Amino acid sequence: MNVINRRTLLQSGAIAASALVPGIALAQGRKPEFRLKLGTDLPASHSVNERLKEAIAAIAKETGGLVDIQLFPNNQLGSDSDMMSQLRSGALELATFPGTVMSTLIPATALTGAGFLFSGYDKVWAAMDGTVGNYIRASIEKVNIVPFTTVWDNGFRQITTSTKPIRTPEDLKNLKIRVPVVPLWVSMFKALGAAPASLPLSEAYQALQTKVADGQENPLALIESAKFYEVQKYCSLTNHSWDGFWFVANGRLWKSLPPDIQKVLTKHINAAAVKQREDIARANVDLQKQLEAKGLLFNTVDSSAFRKVLSDAGFYTQVKERFGAQAWSLLQPFVGDIA
Repeated sequence: MNVINRRTLLQSGAIAASALVPGIALAQGRKPEFRLKLGTDLPASHSVNERLKEAIAAIAKETGGLVDIQLFPNNQLGSDSDMMSQLRSGALELATFPGTVMSTLIPATALTGAGFLFSGYDKVWAAMDGTVGNYIRASIEKVNIVPFTTVWDNGFRQITTSTKPIRTPEDLKNLKIRVPVVPLWVSMFKALGAAPASLPLSEAYQALQTKVADGQENPLALIESAKFYEVQKYCSLTNHSWDGFWFVANGRLWKSLPPDIQKVLTKHINAAAVKQREDIARANVDLQKQLEAKGLLFNTVDSSAFRKVLSDAGFYTQVKERFGAQAWSLLQPFVGDIA
């Protein structure tokens, strides 16, 4: 176990040398030296939040109570846009964001979210743990936000509706579908003929319940944890986009932390991300059966027809122009040629 070294503890004025045993700061009633808020947009029961809770406990234990991280799930601190503003200003120290949500500030983070790119997780993790992930991290750092190394899994996204299953692009015509506040996905669904409405995740259930929207799109894990099966009838396995969660820190805050504390946070957060990837991999095997038992009717989809519609509409040409030749060249080995 790595323990915060004596010099760091004395510099912080936290405790004397006798308190270098993990956990003794809390045992002696010492107050934490670093109180950090962590915001997410996911339901409390989502695997991201469950693994974050474990990481927070491990960090508190290893730092002897010096670090106290408070987790605020389910947009408790505001919409994604609100939390992004708070993170940049320093009012929020830590957060997780889907890459596509961050793209309103950092366009490169949406690179992997364009429609119907990846054929499976082998391609996703090869890209994100390699050159594509490195490129996106460098883009995030340019705005004084510190991205952690290991990307969390938001999953492949599927479409649910209350009106009819989605089998062909024609079924999307004029469909009122809730999408995140992500310009890339708004333009994608418009190119497919749908009528997308951008709403925060925390407002999606009510929008579906009140018929403001007839459908939505999310990974199966989120469809289950947000209980969308209560207000939707069909789930079409489109796999139309993959997106990851980035764990990020305010740049000024991160630089102010002692190196030993940075090391402990990095270790436990990245380890939690690996476990969360495994959670999603296991859950995907069972989630369809669980959701079927709760009333959702599933169908599979041939993605080639959807990709052709997007290509004919000029969507991929616009995407390439938006991200630039360098970014697209890094992505291409993992997704093949996109017309």
